Amino acid sequence: MELSIDLLKLILPELLLTHFDLVTHKTEDGTLHLSFEEKKDTPKEEKHRILIAHGFHTEIVVQDFPLRGKSVYLHIKRRRWLDKRTNEIVQRDWDLVAQGTRMTIEFAAFLKVLGRY
Repeated sequence: MELSIDLLKLILPELLLTHFDLVTHKTEDGTLHLSFEEKKDTPKEEKHRILIAHGFHTEIVVQDFPLRGKSVYLHIKRRRWLDKRTNEIVQRDWDLVAQGTRMTIEFAAFLKVLGRY
């Protein structure tokens, strides 16, 4: 089954769909796993540098809202770049995970309102 981006826009954080590409999806043992990789676009705030793509950071796994009785886990790989002049590693500073949790910010806020935080 091919997941539609329009459908994903209704159920996933906007940040993911704007700045990350869905690369794989699978369902196993009642759990939906969605894997995302940060797009190759260089950070706008670093346009003054000459950057080249330099791989990914270690994947993080974040739990999101359950869908149709299935747990949902977002596997997110953040990109890093290398500044050709200084050899400094450059990355975006994403606020992807609610502090003190392994859940998306939206999901943590939802649970907090329910008193299950």
